[in-house]
Amino acid sequence: MRAFTTLRSQFVAVVATAVILSNLAVVAILEIGREGELQNARINAAVDRVGAVFRYLMTIPESQRDSAVATLSGNLFHYSIMTSPPFGERTMSEEEQAMAAELIAEEKLPRVGPARVRLLEPSRTALNNDGEAFEIAQPFPNGDGWLTVQFARPPTPSPEPPILIAAALGTILTGAAAGWLAGRVSRPLSALAIAADAVARGRKAPQLPAKGPEDIRRATDAFNQMSDRVTRTLESQRQLLSAVGHDLRTPIAAMRITAEFVDDLETRDRLTRNLDELQSMTEAVLSAARAGPGEEQRRVDLATLIESVCDDLIELDQPVTVQIEGVAPCSCRPNEIRRAVRNLIENAVRYGRGARVTLKAEPDVFVAIIDDDGPGIPEDKLEEVFEPFTRLEASRNSATGGSGLGLTLTRSIAREHGGDVVLENRKSGGRIAGLRASLRLPRDKTGARRGDVPAGVVAPEPAAP
Repeated sequence: MRAFTTLRSQFVAVVATAVILSNLAVVAILEIGREGELQNARINAAVDRVGAVFRYLMTIPESQRDSAVATLSGNLFHYSIMTSPPFGERTMSEEEQAMAAELIAEEKLPRVGPARVRLLEPSRTALNNDGEAFEIAQPFPNGDGWLTVQFARPPTPSPEPPILIAAALGTILTGAAAGWLAGRVSRPLSALAIAADAVARGRKAPQLPAKGPEDIRRATDAFNQMSDRVTRTLESQRQLLSAVGHDLRTPIAAMRITAEFVDDLETRDRLTRNLDELQSMTEAVLSAARAGPGEEQRRVDLATLIESVCDDLIELDQPVTVQIEGVAPCSCRPNEIRRAVRNLIENAVRYGRGARVTLKAEPDVFVAIIDDDGPGIPEDKLEEVFEPFTRLEASRNSATGGSGLGLTLTRSIAREHGGDVVLENRKSGGRIAGLRASLRLPRDKTGARRGDVPAGVVAPEPAAP
């Protein structure tokens, strides 16, 4: 199964992506709010500590302050006493102004000048810290100097593990629920697709059980009824064609006997040619009636099958050349594929003065190519010739014996196998150089897994043990 091509995988992927994005958005919003609150709480705690130190220094003699701040300094807080402010007057940011006001409110001391606060870059701090830091300069009363404090800005907190676990658990549970729901819808739809493909190829589809949601069950019931009607219609058409073909044989035989008693040689020859054409058309109708799902599919080597058809025609002195190497595993109804290949080669011999047959492999199909050197077909007739009883008067007339059903049967056989037949004019120097018929048939997937087969070549023969 290719990733994200089925309804189930796409449904799960979309729901899981939506849940992940929504969880990320919720986590981001919560973390932004939580980060702001934690930052404010930690900064306020640091400011409270600075205020407490300042109050303590105010209670001891000035001569002991230097040793006190040296003792109080550490990795997170660095205290020093200076005779002048470490930085001049400057406009503080809103955050810095809030810290300065909080510090004055915390100290609750009279005659204390306003504090100055600035944010320092990592390279300008005296701390053993690689992050940003705040510097506070608080003047002592009576001009006794300045207390300078540097402390690290609190780091951005990482998301709490419980939040991440809850988001992951929500994604898993939602994805599992989406997978279960998608399975209830996709499994009946997959069964419908397989059954519809069987009907399209002319086979009788099995009766599908009505499962899944109500809409899917109604679709399944409608498909079962349609499949029964289509199968009965196709079968009645085949029986009608077969009956008409068999019934025509008797009057044709009687007319052929009667024609032998006609004295006028020219009239007898004309009647005989018309009867031959009618006989050929009758056999074509019987072939169409037999081209049903009676033969079982089996795995064959398409290369060998095509070579055997070409060998039979070569033995009849037909101008056919074949160039095929390797093997081409294909599941098909061999007799029908043999009939289709023979029809295309005989058309090339009859109307194109010979046939050159090759076989190439593409990623999903094998393509049998039949080239001829005939006059080709007008571009607007390339699809029309596949219609029943269609003959181009320039080449397909009663003298050639064409019934107008060969290409119709060939395309019908190919499409029942999941392939197709395509006609195109080969051109050289701007002029039509012949006709190319391409019979495309699906590759055997089990055979393709035995080894990589490059497009354009047929798989090589396996080595002898």
